[in-house]
Amino acid sequence: MDTDLQIVKSNQIIEASYRLSVAEQRVILSAISQVRRDKPVTDEVLYSVTAADLAELCGTDPKTAYRDLQNAAERLQTRRVSLILEPDGVTIRSKRRRVTCWVQTVDYIDQEGRVEMRFGKDILPYLTGLQREFTRYALSDVAKMTSAYGIRLYELLVQWKGGHREVALDDLRRWLQLEDRYPSIKDFKRWVLDPAIEQINEHSPLMVSWNQRKTGRKVTHLVFDYAPKKTKGTSKAPPKRKAGKISDAEIAKKARPGETWEAARARLNQMPLDLA
Repeated sequence: MDTDLQIVKSNQIIEASYRLSVAEQRVILSAISQVRRDKPVTDEVLYSVTAADLAELCGTDPKTAYRDLQNAAERLQTRRVSLILEPDGVTIRSKRRRVTCWVQTVDYIDQEGRVEMRFGKDILPYLTGLQREFTRYALSDVAKMTSAYGIRLYELLVQWKGGHREVALDDLRRWLQLEDRYPSIKDFKRWVLDPAIEQINEHSPLMVSWNQRKTGRKVTHLVFDYAPKKTKGTSKAPPKRKAGKISDAEIAKKARPGETWEAARARLNQMPLDLA
């Protein structure tokens, strides 16, 4: 299987609310990597994913890949994705939430260890013909991850190119469709965040460190700093600046349009040294 396959998604899909298992993510992403981006694509196009391809891409046993593909095929047709649609002044007059299907049909060909699938009509515009507000990364970046949360968090980080992202905890819980699961921050860290960060640092091109921000006594935001790995196998998290160490000249050079002096200093002090 081509290891240079690219995943391209609208940022609305990156921040959509849905839940897929690791096996289902692998099948969906393998199909997305086949979508043409240079011309309109109809919902009649079939995308084929084989157990052999998944085993090669993910480094798993062929028998395991065969079983995972079969299980994923049985569930994918029922998986839903919830999108927030903002008013565009033309077809959408007011903000709305749209719930739709990832795929409209999935065929499992047992003798060949292969699935053929068609994406849902409402999903395709977020996967093809994208000219702006989209996220691109290599399928191989996440192929070996065994945490579904790791895959989703990686997408949310590469969506922002600056090496720093602050996410409201409530938003992250909604995007991961956690609902009432892991209500305490302790359980959320143990079962969601820590495994996701570990997987990203082990299998992706990024090294990530994180911190939390409280409003009052409650954790309300997670702050992520990340940078490309220097060499293969690097395990050291990207270094941060010590507060107050950035010079006025650097702030003047790197402040964003409309950003206050204090806000720019706070943002740049939080960034890894090699990205600031």
